[in-house]
Amino acid sequence: MLAFLLDDYTLRTVALGAAVLGAVAGAVGVFGVLRGQALIGDAVSHAALPGIVIAYMVTGSRTSLPLLIGAAISGFLAVLLVDSLVRTTRVKGDSALGVWLAVFFGIGLVLLTFVQRQPDASQAGLDRFLFGQAATVLREDVTTMAVAGGIALVVVLALWKQLKLLAFDPDYGAAAGFPMRAVEVVLTALVVVAIVIGLQMVGAVLMSAMVIAPAVAARQWTDRLGTMTVLAAVAGAGAGVVGALLSTEAERLPTGPTIVLVATAVVALSLVFAPRRGLALRVVRARLARRRLGLAAVLANLAELERQHPEDARDRGHEAALLGVMAEADAHAALQRLAQRRLVVRSPEGLWSLTDDGRREAERR
Repeated sequence: MLAFLLDDYTLRTVALGAAVLGAVAGAVGVFGVLRGQALIGDAVSHAALPGIVIAYMVTGSRTSLPLLIGAAISGFLAVLLVDSLVRTTRVKGDSALGVWLAVFFGIGLVLLTFVQRQPDASQAGLDRFLFGQAATVLREDVTTMAVAGGIALVVVLALWKQLKLLAFDPDYGAAAGFPMRAVEVVLTALVVVAIVIGLQMVGAVLMSAMVIAPAVAARQWTDRLGTMTVLAAVAGAGAGVVGALLSTEAERLPTGPTIVLVATAVVALSLVFAPRRGLALRVVRARLARRRLGLAAVLANLAELERQHPEDARDRGHEAALLGVMAEADAHAALQRLAQRRLVVRSPEGLWSLTDDGRREAERR
């Protein structure tokens, strides 16, 4: 597979572009996810469509750079309108996102339909920005993605302290004298860049997933912002490369949706197997906790029964069924484990009693 990747120009170009896209989108998406504004990426990706079509109508060119500039302007304008609507009215953020997302995407579809109905064939291929068409990505496009994405990552590093404050405590940042409003605008611009560079590859419909999924996956593995950002970038780049490779293994398997599905699989695996937040580990911990509580309850009940019964009844022991009712647990399994630890002993009649070690253990508890 590696030799095939190195030898095939198209696959190599697509894989490099997907890696750049995933790394930038993952790193920038961390701050949106931490701020609870992950849907901003959805609004930007859908709002970019009219900018693409208008840029084509103005320039008459289908080259990536002018179209992506138009997408960036349109997406940034949509975010500013969302923010303005929230600040000047009683409309909530999610409602404002829904309104402007629908308006911009609707305008974009109308303009795209109008352009495609023109007799001139030069507009063919504009719909690749709607659903993505990775096979059309050229080396020049990857270079543009790398330059824009690299600038975005440099800005993230340069404003690391301010972005951290914006993500966790913007009020403290404002009180400390940082221009948090300007930092928020810069972060919005970074999200726009991350979205725009992936439109040709993944498409406006699915691009928001590349901003959200790697960051969500990384969040399951760490509590440190720096580590989370690196993990999100690695997860995004890995999903891009793996998705590009998988799309070559099946005929007519679209690259963009495959990349998104791989990123979703990474999220699912992280949710299940992450060491501290993973669902699998939670289940194991819960079972171990119930087991410990059951052992402690059976041990305490045996000690209590010994205290309540006369001295000559101590050695006779007690039935497992009675202990199970008292402890509300599986007494048979608990007694077997306690016996392995030599804390209880079973008589020939099948009755259970504490050993000397068991009595000392019960007293310590």
